[in-house]
Amino acid sequence: MSALANIVGYQCVWFIAVFGAARASSWPAVVALVGFGTLQLSLSRRRRADLRTAAASIAAGIVVDGALAHTGLVVYATPLPALVAPLWILAIWSAFGLTLGHSLAFLQRRPWLAASLGAAGAPLAYLAAARVDAIRVDGAGLLAVGMTWAVALPLLSERSRTADAVEVTA
Repeated sequence: MSALANIVGYQCVWFIAVFGAARASSWPAVVALVGFGTLQLSLSRRRRADLRTAAASIAAGIVVDGALAHTGLVVYATPLPALVAPLWILAIWSAFGLTLGHSLAFLQRRPWLAASLGAAGAPLAYLAAARVDAIRVDGAGLLAVGMTWAVALPLLSERSRTADAVEVTA
């Protein structure tokens, strides 16, 4: 899959997930992720690495969005499951993981760029989700989102890079 198709596929998952959540449903996110993931993995030369990175991204989403929800810094319109991050947001994290070895692979050896992109881009995405009522977030929440993503994105980018190395040597 081309880098352009990869990022467009991710954006489709994001929009479907957010608009579904705004209407109290996580299922559109799951369906969109299954479609994008199936297509991405069927065309990928790094399937195992993509799966490892997607799994790491889901784990990061559980920690990051679970903590944001637990502290009340972000309130989700569709909060289930209640003990961890909502299903729809985990679908977004998983789809995002599928970009890290493809359209966002340029971040793998640029941790400061990844941190900057995470710090600036994630709050904008959360603000956009708030505009369609998928979440509620205030200034403190946006600051927390930026700080957590400034750490998470370089770590996930590195995870994608090392997953590539494991696949090459396997």
